[in-house]
Amino acid sequence: MSPTQNRRDFLKKTATVAGLTTVAPGMLFYSVSQAKPDGEAVTSKVRWGMLIDTTKCADGCNDCVNACTKEHGLNDNVRAEIAPQWIRKVGLRDKQTGKETTLPMLCQHCEHPPCVDVCPTGASFKRADGIVLVDKHTCIGCRYCMMACPYKARSFVHENLENQKPHSPRGKGTVESCTFCVHKVDKGEKPACVEACGKAMIFGDIKDPESEISKKLAEVSSTALRADMKLNPGVRYQGI
Repeated sequence: MSPTQNRRDFLKKTATVAGLTTVAPGMLFYSVSQAKPDGEAVTSKVRWGMLIDTTKCADGCNDCVNACTKEHGLNDNVRAEIAPQWIRKVGLRDKQTGKETTLPMLCQHCEHPPCVDVCPTGASFKRADGIVLVDKHTCIGCRYCMMACPYKARSFVHENLENQKPHSPRGKGTVESCTFCVHKVDKGEKPACVEACGKAMIFGDIKDPESEISKKLAEVSSTALRADMKLNPGVRYQGI
């Protein structure tokens, strides 16, 4: 086994066992891979997903973006020009009809995430329930995952961060993206963007036929962005 592999294994074990690690003076990273409460294992029987109805997503409305920014402290002590957005509003225009659509863009939490495939340290990983995360203990900031993501859903932290939120680990020199608010989901709550929106977003277990999102997906036509890549994202869009 190579020295690099030994280092990876050590870091992964440290992250799992300790859960809380000092990586620099005044900076702590909290493990996100063990976000489930003790005794409640993450299971592949569940797959978390989101359905976004673009016909109800008003142009100029940024409630979901603002809620995400507040929940994770994304603009705290960070210059505006490099402040990350884990969710952003983008516009689509049909070249033939001229129809314009506005929709939220975030990590699509793919079943086959290319960000995980290219990560050299295993920092990018997918939980059994489909949530794609970045382990800040092992991220080396190579940014391969950013290049691999077809949705441009990942950001790189350029500056020192202070007063971080314990439920949302971040750090200079690491990559980050939407976590589906895993800290809330593991407590039976909805992501902050969904709570703030209230009309265009539905979140839930797409493997549960009785869930609101599964019933809605069975009723309406929905679209997976970049379906040609066969990534089977957990986020679907209605109305495009």
